[in-house]
Amino acid sequence: MLVSATEMINKAHEGHYAIGAFNINNLEWTKAILAAAEEAKSPVMLGVSEGAAKYMCGFKTVVAMVKEIHDNMGITVPVALHLDHGSYDGAKACIEAGFTSVMFDGSHYDFAENLEKSKEMIALAHSKGISIECEVGGIGGEEDGVVSAGELADPQECKTIAELGVDFLAAGIGNIHGKYPANWAGLSFDRLGEIQAVTNGKPLVLHGGSGIPADQIAKAISLGVSKINVNTELQLEFAAATRKYIEEGKDQEGKGYDPRKLLKPGADAIKAKVIAMMNQFGSAGKAE
Repeated sequence: MLVSATEMINKAHEGHYAIGAFNINNLEWTKAILAAAEEAKSPVMLGVSEGAAKYMCGFKTVVAMVKEIHDNMGITVPVALHLDHGSYDGAKACIEAGFTSVMFDGSHYDFAENLEKSKEMIALAHSKGISIECEVGGIGGEEDGVVSAGELADPQECKTIAELGVDFLAAGIGNIHGKYPANWAGLSFDRLGEIQAVTNGKPLVLHGGSGIPADQIAKAISLGVSKINVNTELQLEFAAATRKYIEEGKDQEGKGYDPRKLLKPGADAIKAKVIAMMNQFGSAGKAE
């Protein structure tokens, strides 16, 4: 049974560890992450971007696929199916489709509009028993050689959104989507501490969790981060393992070209990385 993420995130916050929200892109990703969670005895969130959902033929297809895989594998740990960086319309569609958790990302609106839309989405999600995440401040990245450290979230804006009753809050603290460049300045722990203080201990979310040094991850968790998003790191692991398999000519041995064999090294690499990250985040063993 898929569950809302509220309970797992609140337990993580109280226990000073973090839940990994690992993005899925297809059946292999889903199986590998669920297998890792079951082996590590860790709660887990399966993140789905709107682009990935489109690739997988829509939100309803994703829900049906995840439910069937979850049940077929006999998964016993808590699993939440979560929309990542959802638009206003996307979040509504996911609530209709059967997601158990959604993110409404209104950070690109001016704050008044973000506040109004967040308030509406929080009420809608909670009326359906679904957990919800909202965002304040931007998440950086690199495009055409231009590096953005990400907009630091305004603590007072975070406080205002938190008071609406959002279950967990994504706040920009210098984190970046994709690969971190060599000249990245690191996370702003001062800002993170300020946000946690004014939001009265609201569980916080760290987007762009791939590639952040372990010591910064640990410090962020100690300061109130209870959910860490991971996507790029798993894509890199999958690509490297698949490339190795092909470069070693294993796709030409017997029926090594069979997609079930061709995709297995990448899926195994995802599983191993997820287990390692669950141990790093401290969530391993928390579902026993």
